[in-house]
Amino acid sequence: MYNNEAATISRATSVSRASKHGSTVSRNQSLIKKNVAPQDLRPSDILIERFVSWKAIVKQLISYFEGVADIENNIAKEYTKLGAVIQVPFRSGNQFLGEGGLQDVYYGIRDKTRVIADQHANLGRTIDSSIVQHLQKLHVEIKAHIKNVQNDTGKLATSVAKERELSGKMISELATSVSIFKNTPMSVTNKSDPYVANIAVMRQLQKQVHEENALQKSIIIMQQNSAHFEEGIVRAIQSAWQTYDEWRSRMTNSVQDTWHTMGRNMVSLAPDREWISFSARSDHLLDPETPLRNPETIQYPSKEDTSVIAVHTGHLERKKRFTRTYREAYYVLTPAGFLHEFATSDPSQSGSQTPIFSLFLPACTLGPPSTPSSKSHKFHIEGRKDGTGTTKHGSFKLPMTGGQHAWSFRSRSHEDMMEWWNDVRMLCARYLVASEQMDRGGPVEAAVRSAGYISDEEDEEEDGSSVEETQEDEDEDDLYEDADAVVDDEEDHKDPPSYSNPARNSFNETHQNGYATNERRR
Repeated sequence: MYNNEAATISRATSVSRASKHGSTVSRNQSLIKKNVAPQDLRPSDILIERFVSWKAIVKQLISYFEGVADIENNIAKEYTKLGAVIQVPFRSGNQFLGEGGLQDVYYGIRDKTRVIADQHANLGRTIDSSIVQHLQKLHVEIKAHIKNVQNDTGKLATSVAKERELSGKMISELATSVSIFKNTPMSVTNKSDPYVANIAVMRQLQKQVHEENALQKSIIIMQQNSAHFEEGIVRAIQSAWQTYDEWRSRMTNSVQDTWHTMGRNMVSLAPDREWISFSARSDHLLDPETPLRNPETIQYPSKEDTSVIAVHTGHLERKKRFTRTYREAYYVLTPAGFLHEFATSDPSQSGSQTPIFSLFLPACTLGPPSTPSSKSHKFHIEGRKDGTGTTKHGSFKLPMTGGQHAWSFRSRSHEDMMEWWNDVRMLCARYLVASEQMDRGGPVEAAVRSAGYISDEEDEEEDGSSVEETQEDEDEDDLYEDADAVVDDEEDHKDPPSYSNPARNSFNETHQNGYATNERRR
């Protein structure tokens, strides 16, 4: 009967036991039924182990929320530092509006950032003061519950162990009394009477059963209490998380509203508000209607001085010294007596400011111009023996090895050439004029004069190109290299320049008729 009642109560009260008849009994009931040593009789150990595990779980959750609180507090500190980055009013306050402008927006950024920092700090304090403390209190309650389980069931388990030990002793005495009665019935005493011993055994077993029932009831009550207590643990954890969720949502919504407010303040500022205000109060901004400066109206001292105005400008062709071909360039004749050669006539290009070749005409002699009937319209300028009078940039300068050097210049038309020649003539130290031609008509006289030379038609054909007239240019260069040495006489500048006989043993020699002997034969 005892076993059936115990099984019924256990099935009705145990949470972990199955509801059907014939299910396995709980571990606690098995521990009670087992005949184990008194020190091993601890049916409440399974409950203690469970709540020790619950204590560890709650402790983990406490550590988690403590970490969340630390994160929120650190975020609040960082936002506080971030708000200090915005320095208002601006140091250059006179550049911006005091109210209604960008400074107001920056005031809002600084203040709203501090509000966000306070919201994170409030959440951190709420977690520490509400959630963490609540879980710590729950942790203490679990420890107290474990202690109650140990105290309530421990004493009863010790009493049951003692009663079991006493019952076993009395049953052994009963067996001894029965053995004495069967073997030596005359030696039985009133205390060793099996009847009396049996009555004592029955009373002891009843007492043991009462103690075990009390232990079982205590364990069942403890199981019920533990079940309700565990429900309370779960509800406490859920309540803590729900509190955190509510505070987190409230803080997040508030922070989002703060960010939206800052965004609206920034967007509400008109892009040109600050500039309009700045331009209205500034006296140093230029009026957009101010006309631009005209480079053509630039005035400065000595701009109109005669020494800075070019005497003549235009394009000429100069024969190169070594290739013996002509190259066209832009030339400028200055009042200072220089004939400058420039790479280009465009003033916007880099080569229009520095001349690449220059002739100082007061130290040179100008040769006679070509006749109007010549195919090539050119003239020659002859330098001194010492090489002065010429300046060449960007190249090496060959020394003069005896004799003068002449430069040949060619123009596109005879009129243009004469304009150049007349202007150069005014600046040269001396100039030469071609002698008048004698009218020697008739084919006989022409044949005599042209003996040993090519015909005029062939000469005109060769004068048409730069390369083909090299022969004639060399002859003319030789002619000017044979000019009179009076060019070097710096003391006498009044006499007009004239040709004279070449020096003895010079490179060029003349016939008795006055023509050079080094004329190339065709």
